[in-house]
Parts: sequence; C-alpha cells; structure tokens
Amino acid sequence: MKTGLVLSGGGARGAYQVGVLKAIADLHPKHASNPFSIISGTSAGAINAVALAASANNFRLGVKKVEKLWSSLHVNRVVRARAVDLAWNALKLSASLFNKGVARHKPLAMLNNDPLRDLLSHIIRFNNIQRRIDAGYLEAVAITATSYATGNSVSFFQGNPDLMHWRRNKRIGVPAILDVRHLLASSAIPSVFPAEKIHRQYFGDGSLRQLAPLSPALKLGADRILVIGVRGHQRTPIAARRDHMPSMAQTVGHIFNSAFIDTLEGDLDNLLRINELLGVIQNEAPYFEGNLLKPIDTLVIRPSVDFDKLATEHIADLPRGLRTVLKAMGAGGASGGGNLASYLMFESAYCKELIQYGYSDAMAEAEHIRQFFSLQN
Repeated sequence: MKTGLVLSGGGARGAYQVGVLKAIADLHPKHASNPFSIISGTSAGAINAVALAASANNFRLGVKKVEKLWSSLHVNRVVRARAVDLAWNALKLSASLFNKGVARHKPLAMLNNDPLRDLLSHIIRFNNIQRRIDAGYLEAVAITATSYATGNSVSFFQGNPDLMHWRRNKRIGVPAILDVRHLLASSAIPSVFPAEKIHRQYFGDGSLRQLAPLSPALKLGADRILVIGVRGHQRTPIAARRDHMPSMAQTVGHIFNSAFIDTLEGDLDNLLRINELLGVIQNEAPYFEGNLLKPIDTLVIRPSVDFDKLATEHIADLPRGLRTVLKAMGAGGASGGGNLASYLMFESAYCKELIQYGYSDAMAEAEHIRQFFSLQN
C-alpha cells in the first residue's frame, strides 16, 4: 500500500499540521523512516511537505526540524513588516495604476517576502530530496501552484523516473527539481505576497484554482491518504445575526477560507461518496470489473481549535506596522476579523499553541492512526 500525505494551505495555520505530524512520529518507532510514499503540499503545506521529504530517512528528526522552524518563527523572518516597508509597498501599488496596474521591475504585493526566501533557502536542503527518493525512502513529493498565464493548477513533482506528467480539467502535473521558487510560488497569496516566476510563467498560491486538492497524491500512485485539515472548530449558530456590516478583514478572511479550506472539504466529500458507491457496487455486483476505480482508505485529522479566536488573542504579538494595518481593516475584537489574522500570524507564541493543539487532536485519534499505519500499541 502506498500511503499519501496531503497538507493543505492556510498561511500561519500550517503550524497545526506540525503538531499532528509530531504525534504521528511519536506513535512510530523512534528511528522509523518516513511512513509516506507520496507527500503533497500546497501553500504553507508545501513548506512542510518539502521539509519532510528532505529528511525522509528519519521521520521523527524531520518533524523536529519543521517544529523548530515554526516554533522560532517571527513575522520579520517571513516578510518585511516595518511601517516604512508597508508604506513603500502601498505607494508602489498606487503608482502601478499609472502603468496599467503592472509593476516595472518586481511583482506587486502588500508584503515583501524576501526574508522567507532567505529562511527557506537556509533551512531546507533541497538537494537531499532526490537522495531520499533514490534511497527508497520516498517515491514522490508534489508542490501545487497556480499559473497566472493559463489559470491552470500546476503540481510540480519530484520523484521516481517512471512517474509521468498528467493533464486533466485545468490540472497539470509537471516533473521538476524542486527549489525555493516552487515554495514561494505555492505560498504566494494574491496581493499579499508577490507572484514567483518559474521558467516563463508567473505563479501564485496553489489553493487559488486547486479544485481537487487530493488529486496530486492520487495521480502519483497513493492507495490511501492521510489528510490534515486547517478548518477551525467554531460553534456558530445556523441563524447567526450580525447587526453591523462586515469589515474588510472579515470579507478577505472568508475569501481565504474559500481558497484554502472549502475546496479540500468538498474534495473529501466527493471521495467519501465514491468510496460508498464502490462499496455498494462490490456488494451488489461482486464480479464487476471496475479496474479504473478503487476505494481509497482515508484518515482525516481536523482541528478542534478556533483559529479566529486564538489569532485575535495574539494580535498584540505582531509588529506595530502590520498590527495597525490589520486593526484598520477590522481584524480583532467584535468585528470578526480574526479569521484574516489567523493566516498572517507568523509569530512563535501563536504557532506553538497551534502545534500543541495539533498534537492533542492527533493523540485523541491515536487508535485510528495506529490502525491506519498498522502500528503495535
């Protein structure tokens, strides 16, 4: 059985995935190698995916490295968030209106992510990915980004030479030697982070047009998948009432939810329905030859944390410039803008709490995890 790992996008919410992976590592033997044949990541999940792939020979050590990265994170290690930097970027965005909205030298965005480029180039040993694949610790790792030129969802994958590219319904799989450009492209949230150029095209966040987030792992041969979601747990009544108009932060937060979360949940629902249908067919017509379809065993770990509320509690941790901008947009308090802040809260205190929540949620599913991986108690 080829086990796939699917890590979705979600900005700073990606720290939650690390906690889940830490629990899975603790449930495995101490020096176990990577238990996933295929790893697929998008946006923040792409960073975790590549970091794990580079250390696939020792799963627990690889998770510790990713945990150290998130636990020591600070906004200034991801973006240039001083007030002068934000003002300069806003000025460039305004000036671009006199040039048909196009930048003259560098892609436009509210935040400059050059610090993230330096951080990832220093932390992740991209050359190790092919070594782990050649040694048999991993079959493939895929990173998904969105092409601004074609609108296609492009999955750049590095893996065994027998893996073939694919094209289906605006979804494309392209073999590549992964580097920091692919990570920056996959995590380039529109208007927030600049687009990244790879070859002759500019790419943005992979969640934008990724209508089937589970597809890359399945296309690369996964027979079963473990999915770590980033939809926060909220007890919102069906007929909730809000007397004031939504703030800009609340509006943008819902847009982010649609891109990062809703498509994954929809794809999971489709997969479960197909599994049920195949089960009915096997019961009613056991001799039916459906070689092209097979049930996919799926384990999903979902958060118990309310990301919005937790991010609101940590807004004071942000640099003054970014904090001022978020509050001006309505992030925090009764305005309901904690959703947006939860995606941009690249601060160690917030990330550490998410890691702990992820660990606790996974340990609560310890028995299911042991069954999924056929582990001994």
